[in-house]
Amino acid sequence: MSNILVTGGTGYIGSHTVVELLHAGHSVVIVDNYANSKPEVLKRIKKLTGREVKCYAIDLQDRIALNRVFEQEEKIETVIHFAALKSVGESVEEPLKYYHNNIMSSLVLLECMASHGVDKIVFSSTAAVYGLENESPLAEGLPLLAANPYGRTKWMIEQMIIDLVAASPNWSAVLLRYFNAVGAHESGWMGEDPTGVPSNLMPYISQVAAGKLSQLKIYGNNYETPDGSGVRDYIHVTDLGKGHLSALNYLSAHKGVEIFNLGTGRGYSVLEVIHTFETVNKVSVPYVFEERRAGDVAVNYADSSKAERILAWRAERSLEKICEDAWRWQIQNPKGYE
Repeated sequence: MSNILVTGGTGYIGSHTVVELLHAGHSVVIVDNYANSKPEVLKRIKKLTGREVKCYAIDLQDRIALNRVFEQEEKIETVIHFAALKSVGESVEEPLKYYHNNIMSSLVLLECMASHGVDKIVFSSTAAVYGLENESPLAEGLPLLAANPYGRTKWMIEQMIIDLVAASPNWSAVLLRYFNAVGAHESGWMGEDPTGVPSNLMPYISQVAAGKLSQLKIYGNNYETPDGSGVRDYIHVTDLGKGHLSALNYLSAHKGVEIFNLGTGRGYSVLEVIHTFETVNKVSVPYVFEERRAGDVAVNYADSSKAERILAWRAERSLEKICEDAWRWQIQNPKGYE
């Protein structure tokens, strides 16, 4: 079992991954500035696992504070790096904010790791690095054509890690490119808690179904897809969390860098997701069509065969399970973690 530092460990994907790590017997320490999360998450993690997790409430760009964490937690062997700003739309409006935060925090983290002899990292990347021109299914070897500042920051951090490992033979890294993370812990105790009107589809659907929002806006109904709405690869957040366990197992036996897509390998349209949510949960989700958003593609889904072949990992939870768990989280936590 490993001693793992998880940056952004109280965030949506990070917290679900921490639960899976603890269930698997790993020791975890979190660093998080709560920019996209709430301290309440730590109580939920303890409730689900029976284990208390130490969290350092610091910003990764604070080199002095981060060095202190590595000094105090001398047994850290591996880092899982989630911490980042993550809104595509906001990154277009405030690109410098994203370049400064995402890249500088990762640079400081890698430098602190190097100075303390920690040479294993799993990096939370994104399918956004593939951009708009590549055709699905998207495989790891495709050219990277990120179309927005958020995606470009992730591509740049990937490259930083690749260059570092090339220069430092003792290092090992796994870069995980996520597709659309959705759903919630099956207990209903943890889930996605966005601020304001959700920018992601599943919490938007859930809040409309609960009457918190009046209707869902679907951007585009004239794509070249079976029903005209956009098609995406929706993966249960618990399956993503388990993907990190597989990545850790790989790290323990391999040097160098490897890149894996984490997706289901199957696309669902926005309308398919809505209708499945309504059927599974016996609710109504009113919606209206809006104009397409700039930069959206018709179809985007993963080729995850490499992860299945090398990591022995595959997504197991169905769209029905995703919808069921997302709704349970919504009705049990109408105000999120507040």
